[in-house]
Amino acid sequence: MQYVNDTIERLAQSGQHQLADYVTKVTPDSAKEMIIDQIKNIDFDSLAIMIDKYVLNFEDSKIPSSIEPAKYYSLDGKGPTGEWDGAKYKALGEEIIRASKVACFTVAGGQGSRLGYEGPKGCFPTSCVQNKPLFEIFAHSIIGSQKKYNAIIPWYIMTSPLNHDATVQFFGEHDYFGLDSNNVKFFQQGVMPSIDAKSGQILLSDPVHVATNPDGHGGAYQALLVSGALSDMQHRGIEHMSYFQVDNPHAMVVDPTFIGLHAHAPDSSGEFSSKIVAKSSWDEKVGVFCNVDGRTEIIEYSDLSEDLAKQLNSENRLAFNAGSIAIHIISTRFINKIVSDPDYALPFHRANKKVSHFDLSTGLGVIPEENNAVKLEKFVFDGIPLASNSIIVETDRVEEFAPVKNQTGADSIESSRLIQTERAARWLEAVGVSIPRDQDGNVEATIEISPLSATCVEDLKSCDLPASIESGTTVII
Repeated sequence: MQYVNDTIERLAQSGQHQLADYVTKVTPDSAKEMIIDQIKNIDFDSLAIMIDKYVLNFEDSKIPSSIEPAKYYSLDGKGPTGEWDGAKYKALGEEIIRASKVACFTVAGGQGSRLGYEGPKGCFPTSCVQNKPLFEIFAHSIIGSQKKYNAIIPWYIMTSPLNHDATVQFFGEHDYFGLDSNNVKFFQQGVMPSIDAKSGQILLSDPVHVATNPDGHGGAYQALLVSGALSDMQHRGIEHMSYFQVDNPHAMVVDPTFIGLHAHAPDSSGEFSSKIVAKSSWDEKVGVFCNVDGRTEIIEYSDLSEDLAKQLNSENRLAFNAGSIAIHIISTRFINKIVSDPDYALPFHRANKKVSHFDLSTGLGVIPEENNAVKLEKFVFDGIPLASNSIIVETDRVEEFAPVKNQTGADSIESSRLIQTERAARWLEAVGVSIPRDQDGNVEATIEISPLSATCVEDLKSCDLPASIESGTTVII
C-alpha cells in the first residue's frame, strides 16, 4: 500500500494536514483505499496555489477603468467594419455546414429542481403544445438541419456526475429521438474538491467521500480533451463547435449566418464568436459584453456598476446593452490551444456556498446554515479575451432566447412557452398566415412548430399551412 502512504504524504506537504491525519487513522483498509482513490489524482501543487489565491488570500476582482461598450454586428445591418451582407455570410456558413465541419455541443449538467422536476433539466417537458423535452427539441432541430444541408452534424453533450446515467438512459428509452446514436456522444464534466472557506481544507461529504462540485461550464474544454470528444471531432473533420446551454429551447443548433461571420468576417480570427440580445432593462441579470483594454470580455451583471449599467449612448439607449445568451461558435483549433498551451489557461472563479460535510474532528455530519465553503469553477466565456479577434453578433430575443430556469416569473416555463408561441406566430405571419392577436398584440392561440417541419421562416414555404388560425385554438405545425 505504498501509494496510500505516498498520497497521505502529498496531502500533508500541500497543507491538507487534517485530511492527512484522518486518512492515516481510517479503518478498515478498504475504507482508506476508497478515500485515496478519490484524491490520488489531484494535482496538489496546483490546488495549493488555488487555495492560497481564491480561499485564504482572496481579493475581489476590480472592474477595469478602461471599460467600454462592445461593438457588434447588429440586427440593422451595421457592424464594426461597416454594413454587412447577411445573405453573403449565410451562404458561406451553409458551405461549412454542408461540408459536415460543424458539431453541436450542449452543456447539460444541471438538474430540474428549480423547475419542480426531479431529473436532468434536458428531460424537462418544455414545448408549448406537445410538451417535448428540451433534448427532443434539440435533437429534432439537428435532424431538420441535417436534412436541409445533407450533412452529418454530431452532437456532444456534457453531463455531470449527478445526471450522467439518467441522461444516457433517457436517450436510450427514446431511441435517441431519431438521431443516429453513433453521432451522439455523452461525457461528464470534471469536478473540484469543495474547500472550507476558513481553513482551506478539503471537505468530505461523508466518512469516505470527498465533497466535490462541478468545475463549471469552463471545464468543458478539458472535459472535451479527457473524454476523447475533441479527438473524435478532429477525426470527423469538425472545425467549428456550436455551443449552447440546455435550458434554451430557442437556441439555433446551427446558424449558417453566424457560422459564416465567425469563419469569414474580416475582423474575426475564427476562434471564438458569440451572440447577444439587447438587454430588456439596465438591471437584467445577464452578463454584458464589454471592450476592456482592446479585448472583448463578458462582465457579470453583478460586477457592473449601476452607473455604467444605466449609462445611455447618443441614441438614448443603454450603452452597455450587449447581453450574453450563452451561444457561441468555438473552433476546434482554439480549443486545442486552451487545453495544451499554459498561456491560454482559464482562471478559476470563487463561489461561496453552503456545503454539508463530515466533521473530521467530531465524526458528525454538519448541515451549515450559512455559506461555509468555496467552490472553484471556470467559465467558458473566459476564452473570449484569449482569442485573437472575437466577434459578437446580435440576434432577436424572441427568435433565439426563451430560457427555462424557473417555475414562474421571468425566465420560467411560463414565459418560455409564451415566447415559443410568439416566435411561431411571427414565422407564420411572415409567410402569409393570419394570426389572432388581442389589442395588446398578444397571440390568442397556442402554436408549436416542430423543428422537423421548419428550423427557420424560409422552411415554412414548403409546408402545407392553413390560411389562418382561429382564436383560442391549439395548433401544431
